[in-house]
Amino acid sequence: MFETLSDKLGAVFKRLAGKGKLTEKDVDEALREVRLALLEADVNFKVVKDFVSRIRERAVGTEVLESLTPGQQVLKIINEELITTLGGGQQKLKHASQPPTVILLVGLQGAGKTTTAAKLALHLRRNGQRPLMVAADTYRPAAITQLVILGKQLDIPVYSDGGSVVDICTNAMKRAKEIAASTLIVDTAGRLHIDEELMKELAELNKNLHPTEVLLVADAMTGQEAVRIAEEFNKTVGLTGVILSKMDGDARGGAALSITSVAGVPIKFIGIGEKTDALEPFYPDRMASRILGMGDMLSLIEKAESASDKQKAQELEHKVRHGGFDLQDFLEQLQQLKKMGPLAQIMELIPGFSGLARKLPAGLDEKQPKKIEAIILSMTPEERHNPSIIDGSRRRRIARGSGSTPQDVNQLLNQHRQMQKLMKQLGKGQKPRFLLS
Repeated sequence: MFETLSDKLGAVFKRLAGKGKLTEKDVDEALREVRLALLEADVNFKVVKDFVSRIRERAVGTEVLESLTPGQQVLKIINEELITTLGGGQQKLKHASQPPTVILLVGLQGAGKTTTAAKLALHLRRNGQRPLMVAADTYRPAAITQLVILGKQLDIPVYSDGGSVVDICTNAMKRAKEIAASTLIVDTAGRLHIDEELMKELAELNKNLHPTEVLLVADAMTGQEAVRIAEEFNKTVGLTGVILSKMDGDARGGAALSITSVAGVPIKFIGIGEKTDALEPFYPDRMASRILGMGDMLSLIEKAESASDKQKAQELEHKVRHGGFDLQDFLEQLQQLKKMGPLAQIMELIPGFSGLARKLPAGLDEKQPKKIEAIILSMTPEERHNPSIIDGSRRRRIARGSGSTPQDVNQLLNQHRQMQKLMKQLGKGQKPRFLLS
């Protein structure tokens, strides 16, 4: 996510880092490029203007211009102001004083409300809650069927009886109390556009249910349109938060960087894939770090902990920090990483690897790790621990054994050398060069 914006900002930081001293003119030129990068990323104009103004006010002071590392000081300021623009701190879900907590999901058709309802239910159950999903989209029968199917797959109960939307939700509240559900997630109807009928129905639901949370599910890839939709829904039903879906496909970032400032509504979750476990709590500081190409170790460790035990998560962190991967380690971590999500997505969380993830061989998708696994498994233990001994004849043998080509083997070995080099830099506390490339 944010690949385009990250690349352009990275180019700016590279130029700043190459200067021993910064002048006010240098800062203004850099901020002009930052402004253009943000506008091209579909960030709201007023948000961009305010963001750049705040940075300039801080960046032209003596603290930066007379610093020994002015480029890094500017990067630090931009990181802090990005966090502010993204909302400041994490906004967690609120809970009702008396269960069940009612979460009303609203939004337009196509934004992914029904899938998000299942993702949110799974997230809550993993955090000790007992969710009940409510199929309250009476206009789209397929939505009810879809939610029931997802409920069965996840073993999470779904209430889907007939009647009016208000009756369905009233009866669902009774059912929640009967089964001691702690949270009620209501999947409401959407439309292709905002209209009076939709808003009237949501206002009535809001009045009868008294939800603790009213969350808008918005498609991140629609950019400024998602911001406008958030404003409209907020006026009618009083949003308490936003879930940005399809963030994994958003290379720009306009919605994420604009929605809180413009609509006054915090982002609480982001959807990062189609699978039901592809939902993450939104942390402004972690997202700012990703945008600036600095990775997100905390999210990486949390993913590792959810996919393995604590000891293995600590081992992963240790190996990443100390650059001690040989190919056997890489194989074991690859097998573990497969449980954590797409490889490229995981690599974006490792400091210094966000750029590397985009430089991996074309076609590195969920099939590619299987090829890599086959290549490493075709190596002898000695070759895995000491790849430098792999010469031409060994490459040909490994290729035959894995159903690949010598070029594939060579590509993996080159990539592994790059990873080792970067990890050594990270272990010494150095910033990898291509963070600024």
